[in-house]
Amino acid sequence: MPHDISGRNPIVRVLSLKDFRLLFAGASLSLLGDQFALIATPWLVLRLTGDPMVLGIVLALAGLPRAVFMLVGGVVTDRLSPRRIMLIADSVRLGLTVAMVSVVLSGAVEVWMVYIFSLAFGIVAGFAVPAENAIVPTLLGDNDLQAGNSLMMGVAQLAGFAGPSLAGIVIGVFTNSLTGVAWAYGIDAASFAISALCLFLIRDTRVKGQGDDVPKGVFAPIRAAFDHVWQDDALRLVFVVLAAINFLLIGPLTVGIPILADTRLAEGAVAFGMLMSAFSAGSLCGYAAAGALPRPSSAVVRVILIAMLFAFSLVVGLFGFVPLTIIDVTLMTLLGLGDGYLSIMLFTWIQHRTPKQMLGRIMSFVMFANSGLVPLSQALSGALGKWNLDAMFVIAGSLNLLVAIWAMTRPELSLFSDSLAAKPAPEEQGV
Repeated sequence: MPHDISGRNPIVRVLSLKDFRLLFAGASLSLLGDQFALIATPWLVLRLTGDPMVLGIVLALAGLPRAVFMLVGGVVTDRLSPRRIMLIADSVRLGLTVAMVSVVLSGAVEVWMVYIFSLAFGIVAGFAVPAENAIVPTLLGDNDLQAGNSLMMGVAQLAGFAGPSLAGIVIGVFTNSLTGVAWAYGIDAASFAISALCLFLIRDTRVKGQGDDVPKGVFAPIRAAFDHVWQDDALRLVFVVLAAINFLLIGPLTVGIPILADTRLAEGAVAFGMLMSAFSAGSLCGYAAAGALPRPSSAVVRVILIAMLFAFSLVVGLFGFVPLTIIDVTLMTLLGLGDGYLSIMLFTWIQHRTPKQMLGRIMSFVMFANSGLVPLSQALSGALGKWNLDAMFVIAGSLNLLVAIWAMTRPELSLFSDSLAAKPAPEEQGV
């Protein structure tokens, strides 16, 4: 049964729980280690081939299977348990990274080995991602869930902020060899070993018969979870808004911000780094605020959601007209702040709304809504940015504004805000 320890500060309360501390420690190190591999792999490919096309293939081999297997991973997570899937995934990735250390140090590494490594990592990630996003509700009570999510997502943001620089330093120490790459893979391997140990020490919350209610096969469980989302008016609204925001904002930001920094801001690459760091810093503050502040009332929830959607539209649209670094940095900080707070609020609400036996599948849908349309968004943003950068930002902001207006007029919004503000209902039964 989940724990619920009383205390004034939710962050302190969740960190007082042994199982959550183990998860948090293991995940923190694993997320940091991942950044070393994310830097080491492209660097290794470029040192071996110098071919950007090969690098693109390597990245695709990691990204495509992750997306393809994510929904299947949600089914397997529900049949077994998030802890068990994460433990298996960490063990497999430990073996893969140790193998990379061996072939790189021995000088036997070839491009086809990197292909296999990336493909295998992508497949494993497809199973690991739903489990990683479903485990927190199995360890925490409903009142602690938002604080737990803010800590987990906050440390992921922090690892993404600090990890690449640390990895670059480690690899850069060995300028004339691949020894630094081997060290980077070795650090990632060590992080997987520690994470697996932490997961092993966590109390197994699986009960007898867990997973028996999941329909047989692969497509039937996915269909059952999809039907659950579609038939829940409030949940359906949230998924549509999530998918729309990610489609309309991620492409313009990831494609447009580098172009903006390169062509219009005097500081160039330095400005690009400042803008991305500002977004990360804002997100961290948003995560912290969501974890520490009490749950707002129903009316306040509606105001926050709609205000943030309108603010996202305004900020993105302004990027086409404000060629001043300090103002753009401020806008990115505010955008990150709103994104961080809203992400935690929506993420936690979805977990509250989902029956425990469906968590893996529903969270795989969430991850798919967050990332499934990103490649198309980036491709369209690239085409629009090449044609007219101002138009790309204005179109993205205008379309996001339409989403905000549409969401504001939906009757399901009241259902969402009422359920988010209210104390979560007892867990639903059945699939």
